Amino acid sequence: SIEKMIQRLLLHILAGIAGLWIALRLVPGAEFTGSNQLLLIAGLVLGILNATIKPLLNIVTLPIRILTLGLSSLLINLLLVWILDLLFPELEFIGFLPLLWTTLIVWIVTIPLSLLSRGKI
Repeated sequence: SIEKMIQRLLLHILAGIAGLWIALRLVPGAEFTGSNQLLLIAGLVLGILNATIKPLLNIVTLPIRILTLGLSSLLINLLLVWILDLLFPELEFIGFLPLLWTTLIVWIVTIPLSLLSRGKI
C-alpha cells in the first residue's frame, strides 16, 4: 500500500541521516565540512538512494548475490555511499577504510529500522 511505501521511505531517510551522522562522529577519515542542514540533506539523499536505487540494484545483481551468499549487498551499499560522496563535495572519505566503515555503520542502523517497518520488531 501507499502508506507502507511512505513509511518505508521515511525509515530509509531516518536511517540514512542517523547512520551518516554516527559514522561522521566515530570514523576517523570520514569528514563533513558543510552545515548541519546540508548534513541532513545528505542523509536524506542517502535514504532516498537506499529506498529507490538499492532495490533495483538488488534485482539486477541477484545472481551475483546468490553466488556470494549476500556479500555483494555490501558492495551495493558501498556504491551508494560512494555516490553520496560524489554528490556532496563537503563529504570526504580519506581512503577506502573510512568509506567501508561508514557503509557498515549505515547498514547496521538500517537493519533494525527495516525490521521495524516490516513489523518484525
